[in-house]
Amino acid sequence: MRTLGMLVVVMTTGMAFAQAPASPVRPPPPALDKAGDVPDSQKLERSTQALGGMREALRQVLEKVEEARRTKDVVKLNCANEKLTQIKGLLRISEQADVSLQEAISKQEAAPGEHEYTKVMIAQQKVGQLRSEAEECIGQLAFRTDENLFVEVEEPDNLPGGDPTRPAPPPDLMVRPPAASPID
Repeated sequence: MRTLGMLVVVMTTGMAFAQAPASPVRPPPPALDKAGDVPDSQKLERSTQALGGMREALRQVLEKVEEARRTKDVVKLNCANEKLTQIKGLLRISEQADVSLQEAISKQEAAPGEHEYTKVMIAQQKVGQLRSEAEECIGQLAFRTDENLFVEVEEPDNLPGGDPTRPAPPPDLMVRPPAASPID
């Protein structure tokens, strides 16, 4: 019985390792601090840093849109443009929330300040996610190729010859002439 229990532990542990991903693509977003736990001076500082990061993400996504435009890839352009539009909206909301945060702190109003701070922090996380999605639109995270890439293909010797799009003509049909007399 003890051996069976040990075997189950070993097997489940082995399965847990086998099912674990080799390496995560990106780390999970950091958890938001509760706005009430952050001092007002740090709220202003973090909000300003968050806005700077969002503006940098906007600049990076603009570059991705320009890259898609240069390559004349409409699918990539539409995808990156969609992310850019969302980032612009979140940045606009965050800038307004930052101004409202400054006003609330100057008036020493805790609840409105916490609300505006939370809006900025949530927008910052969403903008980071959208920036990553814009990179995926262009293909930066999926794979990166070298423009001077050379691929050599080896063709097996045992393949049937000829062009499969041009099959050989069918063999000529031999038609037997009719019998010369009615008697077999």
